[in-house]
Amino acid sequence: ELVDTVKDLGKGRLKALMHLSDTLTDLTHARYERYSTPFSPLNAKQAVFMFRGDTYVGLDADTLSKDDLTYAQHHLGILSGLYGMLRPLDLIQPYRLEMGSKLSTQRGKNLYDFWSSQLTDACNDVTASHENRTVVSLASKEYIRAIQPQDLAGPFVTCHFKEIRDGVPKTIGLLAKRARGRMARFMVQNRVETEDDLKRFEEDGYAFETGLSSDEDLVFVRDRT
Repeated sequence: ELVDTVKDLGKGRLKALMHLSDTLTDLTHARYERYSTPFSPLNAKQAVFMFRGDTYVGLDADTLSKDDLTYAQHHLGILSGLYGMLRPLDLIQPYRLEMGSKLSTQRGKNLYDFWSSQLTDACNDVTASHENRTVVSLASKEYIRAIQPQDLAGPFVTCHFKEIRDGVPKTIGLLAKRARGRMARFMVQNRVETEDDLKRFEEDGYAFETGLSSDEDLVFVRDRT
């Protein structure tokens, strides 16, 4: 449904919706025109290897072992504006559609309306087979807004990453994105199952900061001064 909606926009409205250059508009339009199902290794790629943003630089999925990827498939979810909730090894085709896009559909004025409770339900489906049903958020505010924490079957915990600047802990966008990916990698490689396991994260010089944290928000700070 979303693919057809985007196709119907035409290049002009697509460019305006996504605030793209002419070159990126042409590329994005062509990708939607080529979109075809069913997906196969010939026309699609596993999600965790498709995304290349800063968070995925931190995750560095290319160097995860086969066992790590199998574990990730059952414990890690990827939020997508087009696909909804993805597992790391799910096949997808290249696309551009941010969760915050104001794309009108029959379900509402934006993608939050479109996905409604579906992504929260998907989180509950993922945790249903686990003894600990805590959902750990490593997503940006734009994406996690698509989840309704009050409707989750277990606790909802958000990880934050800050840098000491002039003696004050501050969130630096690029660095926080990469740190979220590093945390995802840490959780996968160490088979993290509890909050205490999470707090042991010390990758790239970060350390858990008790004074800035709460039950719902775990803050990790790095001082490189």
